[in-house]
Amino acid sequence: MRSLIARSENFPLIAPFRISRGVKTAADVVTVEIAAEGHVGRGEGVPYPRYGETIESALAAIESARSAIEAGAERTEINALMAPSAARNAVDCALWDLEARIAGKSVTALIGRAPVGPTPTALTVSLDTPEAMGAAALKLADVPLIKVKVDRSDPAAQIRAVRTAAPRPKLIVDPNESWTIAEVRDLQSLLIDLNVDLLEQPLPAAEDAALEGFRSAVPIAADESAHVAGDLDALMQKYQVINIKLDKTGGLTAALELADAARTKGMGLMTGCMICSSLSIAPALIIAADAAFTDLDGPVWLANDRTGGTICTNGILAPPSSALWGGA
Repeated sequence: MRSLIARSENFPLIAPFRISRGVKTAADVVTVEIAAEGHVGRGEGVPYPRYGETIESALAAIESARSAIEAGAERTEINALMAPSAARNAVDCALWDLEARIAGKSVTALIGRAPVGPTPTALTVSLDTPEAMGAAALKLADVPLIKVKVDRSDPAAQIRAVRTAAPRPKLIVDPNESWTIAEVRDLQSLLIDLNVDLLEQPLPAAEDAALEGFRSAVPIAADESAHVAGDLDALMQKYQVINIKLDKTGGLTAALELADAARTKGMGLMTGCMICSSLSIAPALIIAADAAFTDLDGPVWLANDRTGGTICTNGILAPPSSALWGGA
């Protein structure tokens, strides 16, 4: 028999994190611990209001699956019981961690992959005035990849300020669903001129049919529109890249399925995260090993991360300790 503990935790940020939908000052997460055979597996999920999730609803979803989890249900059974969500992500990743520790192996060994190594990650310039965004970007001028959060107010000035301050890094522009198709069209020349490498989810997911057949000069990534492998057929004519987040797929198990399906369909991969601790980042790094773009700087925004967490140096993310997650 297993035992399950699920609780909420709060991690204050070092600075406000602004996107087009609002501002965060803390990471509110759900932490799951599943114990069996003298070992404990851990997982984390970040309930996201954009998807109708709260801490309370996530904990309730986990509680509804408690009997199955504690009775020994496998990951595939849990995925059938629980909807893709932050709650399922926390449970799924805890089960991976537990399985690896019982087996005396790493999660990557269980999957048949090489150990995770240092990984270049995007560092985010959050939404602010163009002047403040330029000042933030100047501090990142030598990192491999920057992600800039923009909205509809003056995206040209926002992107230009970041690119002027940091001309060398690759650049992802993320409007978080705040643009219209007219703005996507009108800003194409600017995106080319400023050497933007990726445009992430410019339109609201409910309105992205406007992208069907649109030939963008810059690859467009699906974020809010893409959750699980079953979404891909509807996205292939709109997007060139899929942003895989474990809180959307509902765990590492479904994230691996989504990555395999996207590659089969010829779509590029990106790996992303919510604002989270390193307990969320550890399993995401497995997906990042095959991604063209990695955006896993969530813990960089925390005032204090978990013990044994990732260390980010000039945009290179060192994996967290295996004591935190991932088995032997």
